[in-house]
Amino acid sequence: MDNSLNYDGKTLAVAPMMDWTDTHCRVFHRLLAPHARLYTEMVHANAVLLGDRGRLLAMDPVEHPVALQLGGSEPAMLAQAAQIGAERGFDEINLNVGCPSDRVQAGRFGACLMREPTLVADSVAAMIASCTVPVTVKCRLGVDDDHEYSRFLHFIDTVAQAGCGTFVVHARNAWLKGLSPKENREVPPLRYDWAYALKRDRPALAVVVNGGIASEAEATAHLAHADGAMLGRAAYHDPYLLHRLDVAWFGGDLRTRAELLRALRPYVEAQLANGVALKHIARHVLGLFHGQPGGRAFRQILSEGAHRSGADWSLIESAIAATAPHSRVAA
Repeated sequence: MDNSLNYDGKTLAVAPMMDWTDTHCRVFHRLLAPHARLYTEMVHANAVLLGDRGRLLAMDPVEHPVALQLGGSEPAMLAQAAQIGAERGFDEINLNVGCPSDRVQAGRFGACLMREPTLVADSVAAMIASCTVPVTVKCRLGVDDDHEYSRFLHFIDTVAQAGCGTFVVHARNAWLKGLSPKENREVPPLRYDWAYALKRDRPALAVVVNGGIASEAEATAHLAHADGAMLGRAAYHDPYLLHRLDVAWFGGDLRTRAELLRALRPYVEAQLANGVALKHIARHVLGLFHGQPGGRAFRQILSEGAHRSGADWSLIESAIAATAPHSRVAA
């Protein structure tokens, strides 16, 4: 296991999420969790080669360690994209073998590649040869009616033989027919036991568990059986959970929600000065007071005001003030 992928022998990570984990989101998450592994949204290798790299590969230096997640199924193209990502300063290149959307299937990448382990292995080998940072894979347990652990293990072994030592396992099948991407995150049953069995059967591999993790206790429980946990929607909708986990796993002082948000002020004001609208940043902090007294007012103030022309840091202070009578509880 590459030590650059974890702290103290365990990995806390935030999943790559389309339309969510952009650079503004990751800067906020880094404030919350100094030890977490952060991931970009999935970017197709072709887009890296031909698209607007300044936008697609935007990254603030404070985000490190941060991984670039690539999609694709052409080894040569993935290799070029991985090299560009490494040159841009990403600390890890992750290959997506888990996304179940129709667009991904049509392009022959994502979860459908679970059925093509040799192609995935060839892609990983090409990526490893082209760059100097770790290459990892995020996968499912299988697709559709794949219900044999041996098939899953064969996929892992084939890709591991190509040089991949770290697998993030979203512990569900991907159903490529009849379910939307949203349903694919909720309907197929979770099988954490397969991820645990993988770690038991292949102890030299790093196995990070993903899928359905919604609490500090659930995330921590995975450490007894695997090398870490990756949070998805829970980290986004209840970001303070990410902070609590980072402190519980790696130490440090638990900071209040208001304190954490105010630490983001220099970044927000710098972005505003560069012409970025507040709404593009504020949307990522809406869940910070999730479940807390004043949380609904906090969210409402930001939701209604951040899109207005001229919205600035004072709006965020107004939102924080809405929680002030309950700040002792909210902390």
